[in-house]
Amino acid sequence: MYKQTIALIAGAAVCVGLLAVIGGKIYAASGKSSRTDPAQEEASETKTAGNEKAALVNKVISGMSSRAQAGVRIDDMDAFLSDLDRVLRFDASGAEDDIPLLTLADRQHPLPDGYAPKQLVQLVKNTDYTINRADLSLRPEASEALSALGRAARSDGVTLLVSSTYRSYEYQKTVYEKWVELDGQEEADRESARPGTSQHQLGTAADFGSISDDFAATSMGAWMTAHAAEYGWSLSFPQGYENVTGYRWESWHFRYVGKDACMFQKKYFSDIQQFMLEFVHAWKSAAVS
Repeated sequence: MYKQTIALIAGAAVCVGLLAVIGGKIYAASGKSSRTDPAQEEASETKTAGNEKAALVNKVISGMSSRAQAGVRIDDMDAFLSDLDRVLRFDASGAEDDIPLLTLADRQHPLPDGYAPKQLVQLVKNTDYTINRADLSLRPEASEALSALGRAARSDGVTLLVSSTYRSYEYQKTVYEKWVELDGQEEADRESARPGTSQHQLGTAADFGSISDDFAATSMGAWMTAHAAEYGWSLSFPQGYENVTGYRWESWHFRYVGKDACMFQKKYFSDIQQFMLEFVHAWKSAAVS
């Protein structure tokens, strides 16, 4: 009887020992924690979040035009999402009281009524590039990037001529009405943005050189085509995409979108700025809905 009692006590002790608290965690007989491993839990949450973002990417792309969808190339979703995060950080890096740097401005997406950049830097004569008028200005981010662009061109023996930059709503209204008077509204819409829809009103776009088709064949135009993206400047209205951008080819019109966005549009959106900006716009709208 005594031995049996000892055996029962010993057996109970073993059971209790197997459920002992070790390092603050309770382990079952299998030796595994009855609680989820924090690292595994974090990995699971990350995977779930990644899957949700991937699904949202597909949803956003499916809502784009058929031509835009045909131009999208995503081979690695994780890399795409990582690159997108960098683009979105740039988008939000401007002044807190101003609209995002990658704001979409076109006929379908007019700017807020009365919009004007909170800060504008007047362009003056300098050693980085030349200007052809005294009333040119850009948002600070674009002004700084323009200087870097000009210095790079200078080092390659090319001098950039900046011909047009920020335009107010009123100024753009005058420009557009002149085109309408000259060529009629249909042709004017191919040549000029309606007031409130121009990239120039953003304060991050610039026209270079002669503002004519001849610009593409100049040393300045060739250099911009080859190197502008390296400094965050993207051609807004490429040749052959009038039914996408709404405007005929403008080899002289570039918008500052940042280096990451230039890489993003080239890597995933057939190097078409409009496709990239439409995606970013739709992504932000979907993410907050």
